[in-house]
Amino acid sequence: MRRVPNVFWFVLLFVLLVTTNFSGCNSHDLFKVSSADGGKSAASNGPRPEEPDVTFKNLQGQDVSLASLKGQVVIVNFWATWCEPCRVEIPWMIGFQQKYADKGFTILGVAMDEEGKSVVAPYVQSTQFDVNGHSMTMNYPIVLGNDDIAAKFGGLIGFPTTVVISRDGKVQKRFIGLADEDELEKQIKALL
Repeated sequence: MRRVPNVFWFVLLFVLLVTTNFSGCNSHDLFKVSSADGGKSAASNGPRPEEPDVTFKNLQGQDVSLASLKGQVVIVNFWATWCEPCRVEIPWMIGFQQKYADKGFTILGVAMDEEGKSVVAPYVQSTQFDVNGHSMTMNYPIVLGNDDIAAKFGGLIGFPTTVVISRDGKVQKRFIGLADEDELEKQIKALL
């Protein structure tokens, strides 16, 4: 049996690290495939999957079920306080929430920090973001996530991961890593 040279393994590892690092923050689920095409976003021409049956805890310790948001267009945004691409997206999310909340839209920010509420709550309350020249904190519901919740969404290969859900509870699109702001807004408008 022929042995694979060490250079091959080094190149393979390098490619995996580079492609994952530039598309978003890494998670420990590096080898799970969570989109139809394995790329930055996924959409299929076949039947759309139903939103997962999941209940989160918000920062006040109350249950928030995804099913309770049916009838609205929902963006489920998996993020973490330490994730730089997430910090790029947060001002967009604040802007979308401001612009479309009264049209039956909401963002659900799923904080995936291992430390949970002790890190997330102060971050949400005090971190200011520049949104169209205005300094603002996060204005949309924040809930706490974990590996079990991520698994119900098909697993995560990095942060941020954004899932777009239509009013009828069908998953429409999935962005892995830093989403495209214009494409995300186009998705929102098309579903409203």
